Amino acid sequence: MRGTAQPTICLFILSVAVLISPLACKRGHGQVAAASVNPTPETKLVAPTPIAVKKAELGSDNNWNPQWDQAVETAIPPEMLSTQVPRDVRRFCPRFYQMGETDKRAFWAYFFQALAGAEAGLNPRSNVRHTEPETAVVDDVTHQMVHSEGLLQLTYEDHQRYGCDFNWEADRHLLPHDPRRTILNPENNLKCGINILSNQIINQHKLIFSHTSYWSTLQPGTVGFRVFVKQMTNPPVPCGLRQPAAAHRSPGGKPAEIASSPVTQPK
Repeated sequence: MRGTAQPTICLFILSVAVLISPLACKRGHGQVAAASVNPTPETKLVAPTPIAVKKAELGSDNNWNPQWDQAVETAIPPEMLSTQVPRDVRRFCPRFYQMGETDKRAFWAYFFQALAGAEAGLNPRSNVRHTEPETAVVDDVTHQMVHSEGLLQLTYEDHQRYGCDFNWEADRHLLPHDPRRTILNPENNLKCGINILSNQIINQHKLIFSHTSYWSTLQPGTVGFRVFVKQMTNPPVPCGLRQPAAAHRSPGGKPAEIASSPVTQPK
């Protein structure tokens, strides 16, 4: 019995191994494929906006953090790198449609830095209550008068409208300028801004600079728009925007081409 049982057991083990092996390989292949579905995009350093240069000269501790550029670049959806982007992008980036995706991401990072400069002076803890009739309304989430907050001057209502990562229930117990508030978190605020702009230009097929834009700083003819335009003087060199040589300098005096050189992928 032992002599016949042993080969039988061996055959059984081999059969199980044959069945399991393809499954294991398939599972391993699936894990590798899943890991490569959304690889972290390559990013570039972005030159500073004029307000960032000035604040650096003044030694301000409340200035743009280059890590926020990477947060924007990695959060930009594919549609904002495509020909779906409206033609008025060429006002500040004439070669947008000819650029590679990495350069397009760098452009958007500079764009949102400029927008944050015009909206909040690059102050991530900005909290403003406006008195204009069109903005002096009650926030449906907080049930208080609307406050515009953070780098891009957003509201808690944007959590519902644009799927932003703001948590009023957690924030209501913190002071208005407490950096722990989710709406004041720079990455949360910037990613929300990307959602808002993407909705405007991709979903609604509107121009970037529209009279119905979420931000008055993107509405032509307003005071805020003129402030924004002044910040858009040094977009990435591949954009092909012609500017005086002095405009292509970083705070350290290096040309913007150097400031826009490739860097390692963010963690």
